[in-house]
This record gives sequence, C-alpha cells and structure tokens, in this order.
Amino acid sequence: MGAELIPLAFTTGWGSGINAYAVVLVLGLADRVFGISQIPDALARTDVLVGAAILFLVEMLADKIPYVDSVWDSVHTVVRPAVGATIGYLIGHETASLDAAIGAATGGVTALVSHTIKAGLRAAVNTSPEPASNVVVSTAEDVTVTGVTALAIAHPWWAASIALVLLAAGAFLVYKVAGRIRRYKRRYDAWGERVGITAPSGRQGRGPAGSADPRRPPSRGGPPRRRRARTDGGPEAPFDQEA
Repeated sequence: MGAELIPLAFTTGWGSGINAYAVVLVLGLADRVFGISQIPDALARTDVLVGAAILFLVEMLADKIPYVDSVWDSVHTVVRPAVGATIGYLIGHETASLDAAIGAATGGVTALVSHTIKAGLRAAVNTSPEPASNVVVSTAEDVTVTGVTALAIAHPWWAASIALVLLAAGAFLVYKVAGRIRRYKRRYDAWGERVGITAPSGRQGRGPAGSADPRRPPSRGGPPRRRRARTDGGPEAPFDQEA
C-alpha cells in the first residue's frame, strides 16, 4: 500500500466512526470537483453523493436530540465500521488485493474504536439536563470530522496525526467519565423499556400484587420467624433483627 494511503485509510476510518456520511460527502465532492487520484471514484457517483447528503442531514438533526442520538448511535454500531472498512478497501483497491485488505482492516477497526468513544462521550453528555450541550458537541464533531478529512486529502500524515491525538483524547475522557456513562446507561435502558425499543430487564420492583419487594430480603424457606420478646422491659424492635 502506498505510504499516503495508510494515513488516509486511518483518518477516514476515524471520521467514519463519528460521522460516516460527512466523510463520504467530503471525499466524493473533492474527487468530483478536483479529480484527486487517491480518492475512489465510486464515492463521486451521483447516487452515492445524494444518498450521503440526505443521511448527513438526518444525522445532523438526530445527533442533536438527547436520547435520540444514543438510539442513532446504537443503529450505527454496524453502519459506521462498515463504511470505514468500505472506504479503506476502496482506497487500497486500485493497487493490489492485499492493499485492499489492509485498507479495509484499518478503516473498519479505527471506525469501530472511534464510534465506541463517540457513543460513550455522548452518553456522558446526555446526563446533562439541558439540550444545549448536545448541540454544541454534535456541531463540534461535524466541523472537526469535515476539517480533518479535507486535510487528509492534501496532507494525509498531518491529518492522521490529528486523528490519532483526538482518538487518544476521546478514550481518556471516556475513562474519566465512566461513572456518568454507567448512570446514563441505566436511565437509557429504563427509557428504552418504556418506549419498547429494548427488552425488559426482568428487575423486580414496585410492580403488581405478588411481585417481590426489593427492600425485603429473600426468604430462606421454613416457617416465619417470631420476634424475640425483650427482657429489659423496653419496647420491641420495630424491624426483624437476627441474633
């Protein structure tokens, strides 16, 4: 694989994990206007550009709404790595089959890691009660992906270096806000159960009659235990206590 194709596959994979449709649009329009040789011609096709533009606009809207953005990310857990792998394959396809395999692996794996970090950070952002943070973060993601992808066309190694730094910074932030992400996941799972997009977790709570009370310890079998009468003349303990 040519030396300039490796960083290009890495950068487009990183961008695809955040906003795959923006990457397709930037590369396709650049090839359509400037005829750049290292960009696959398939990305400049009219149907590809129109489809990417429509999905890009849909993502711009969905990615700025709390909880909806997490549903969108869940759906794209497969889509974004697949797009990254496809772009990487097309980048190396012009030279040799091995280059295509390397490009696909580079783009797909990088996109999967990038997507996981993005989903984790957006989950942490969604713990905020106001929607402004979603709009700011989503807009920053779109601008960054567009800018770094455009830079990769002219200076692939510089773009790959920036993408690597952003990837590492994102992973560090996910580590720092892991507690908030876990709290958000519980809220997101509960919301998904209410709207019917996730299966019930089977947790027992304040349900209909006959359901177990989570505050009461499980029964160990056998006849119920009697309270012990106090011998010091004081009132009985208000709760069952073990000796």
